Amino acid sequence: MARSRTKSAVNPKTLATALAVFLKLPLPMKIGLVLLALAGGGVFLYLQKAEEAKAKQASMTDGENEFLFCFWNVENLFDDKDDKRNSTDEVYDNPFAENKELREWKYDRIATALLGMNGGRGPDVIACAEVESVRAADLLRATLNDKLKAAKQDDKYQYKHVLMVNLDGGRHIAPCVISRVNVDVRNVKQLNKRLRILETHLYVNQKDLCVIVSHWTSQLKQRDGSDGDEGREKYANTIWDRVAEIVAKEPDADFLLCGDYNDTPDAEPVFKNLGAIGDVTKVKPATKDPFLLNLLHGKDPAKYGTLYFGGKPLIYDHIVVSPGMLDSTGWSADPKSVNTYTEGLMRKGATRREPWRFGDPGKDVKDADRGYADHFPVTVKLKVEAAK
Repeated sequence: MARSRTKSAVNPKTLATALAVFLKLPLPMKIGLVLLALAGGGVFLYLQKAEEAKAKQASMTDGENEFLFCFWNVENLFDDKDDKRNSTDEVYDNPFAENKELREWKYDRIATALLGMNGGRGPDVIACAEVESVRAADLLRATLNDKLKAAKQDDKYQYKHVLMVNLDGGRHIAPCVISRVNVDVRNVKQLNKRLRILETHLYVNQKDLCVIVSHWTSQLKQRDGSDGDEGREKYANTIWDRVAEIVAKEPDADFLLCGDYNDTPDAEPVFKNLGAIGDVTKVKPATKDPFLLNLLHGKDPAKYGTLYFGGKPLIYDHIVVSPGMLDSTGWSADPKSVNTYTEGLMRKGATRREPWRFGDPGKDVKDADRGYADHFPVTVKLKVEAAK
């Protein structure tokens, strides 16, 4: 799979680390590297690459090759800074910045729900939508880690990575990935500066998994009077263009698409523009126009619905995998394991399958009466081929 590379800026801390590595080398190697430096300045690059490789190994979840993946629209997760957002976002930006108790309650709610999964350890990889900033994502990571420590979970279950690009366009909410699984930090990008589409890469046992997280245009009335169909098609087409670029070079590439698509699995932007279908027999590696498998396609909303809208449960949150995820090479997904997680996320005594949302932070509501988010999370089990 093709992966872009960006040059890292040299900073004093990294330079000091490289110097420490250099000083530990045998004398003949030191002399050789000095000669290389005089010839063309390759010493720092050599040492920096050695440190990057060492760090990559250190951040892996040792001895494990099965992971739980989760996507969740966490409903307006804002940070502790007043950023002077637009009028739509100010109703979240100001209260979360000014009211510590309110803010910490929201983060505690989200973290508590996540750590209810996977035997109290939480998902190994968490993809989110509606996160204000990298800082907000990191605050969630810190809350998760504090709770893991308090529960005396092994340190290997600490979340190490936050992958996100701050969005500068429209509402200031964006996708992010929080992971304890090793990632390629050099390969994180937004596929379109005006769209909420984040491309990231997990990297375990030298196997790459491309994860694309997105949050499509809402069905609420748009400025042009439409219900957002054109916007959702644009999201689907942008993601599909990236998929086509990948499979043209590697037909059995491993990638996972997830997000709040604001549409059902049988809606045209999902099954037609994105090519995400439910018939696994048609999902095969191809260099051109392959079908993708939507793990929520054909599921009963009464059991798998991810939100409640228009008087009924709907599946708006999706996990879609490539043909390469259905074999035993590299990364793979278990389609049968897909699940919509609802444990504790509905009001006590609720008579309908509706998420217990946190709600407008500006309203005078007791913390205990606030829920979690207006969507349920969706999960799937992943596996990566063991190291050889």
